[in-house]
Amino acid sequence: MPHHIPHHRAPEPPPTRGGGAGLLLALAISAAGLSLYFGGHWLHRRLFEPPEDTKTVESPINDREWQEMQAALLEASGAYSGNVGIYMKDLHTGRVWEYRADRSFPSASLIKVPIMASVLEKVKEGSLTLDTEIKLTRRGRVGGSGSLKWVRDGTSLSVREIIYKMITESDNTATRMLINYVGMDYLAEKFSRLGLSVTNITQEGMSLSSYRVARENYTTAREMGGLMEKIYNGELVDREASEFMMEVLKHNKSRSRLRRGLPLGWEIGHKTGLLRMACHDVGIVFSPRGDYVLAVLTSEVPDYRSAKNFISKVARLTYRYYKIDAAYAQSRAKNEGAPRSL
Repeated sequence: MPHHIPHHRAPEPPPTRGGGAGLLLALAISAAGLSLYFGGHWLHRRLFEPPEDTKTVESPINDREWQEMQAALLEASGAYSGNVGIYMKDLHTGRVWEYRADRSFPSASLIKVPIMASVLEKVKEGSLTLDTEIKLTRRGRVGGSGSLKWVRDGTSLSVREIIYKMITESDNTATRMLINYVGMDYLAEKFSRLGLSVTNITQEGMSLSSYRVARENYTTAREMGGLMEKIYNGELVDREASEFMMEVLKHNKSRSRLRRGLPLGWEIGHKTGLLRMACHDVGIVFSPRGDYVLAVLTSEVPDYRSAKNFISKVARLTYRYYKIDAAYAQSRAKNEGAPRSL
């Protein structure tokens, strides 16, 4: 098993409020916190010391449990009335379960993950840095999710801040700023170099229209799950970029979908998407019995609430098998011949 990135929590930047000096102050504080955490000594220590596994998995789920979980996931997936694509991989054992994992789905905001990786490729190439500032203009302002749409024209934001907003708030203005800066052609080329054969990006696909568009952005559960696994293993762009991306993904502000189906004590780095009757969530779940990739994509859903509830149900089904509770501990102690008292 490849060494994975040690998982430490970054300081949570304060929530931003719409408009005015309050938002700008919050952005400045957020930038300072991120700069401190993702820069200097911390990254040097993480990058140049030998990697180490900080997580020992003493009890990965066994074959019987894996089979039971597969059966439960298959039943739930088949019962949902929308289109479903799921890719799950246990990153400790290497086991994979998939359900129509190669089916194409409108990517919605999942497109922001390969956009983030592509921008960090530019950082690796040296043509910009995380501290490079981009000025917000009227042309770059987009509605929908995110708080940057309320920021005054002419405000300069660092690439670090913009990426953070794009992922944690799914900020559409942040996304447009990065697309305008690096160019659509550059992103399309980098998507291919990232190993994405289905995941694409088009101008029409970036539209926030709730109706069908002529040239949609598409992706699959397998490709999005693969990106998450590469981030986890420090292989997407490079280790430094992967560490940055993982920490940003861990600060996703969404509390629905996968997050809602997992206990509050579990860490998850993930990205959601919702547009044109497609609803998704994809990420890495850090559990007591092993970390795992979970990508759940849906389309042509009856309504967004049912899709979100379905994704939460998938997460709960995995939680049922990856948790450690008193009953599990007693069973394990009995099997090992140890006293049953806890």
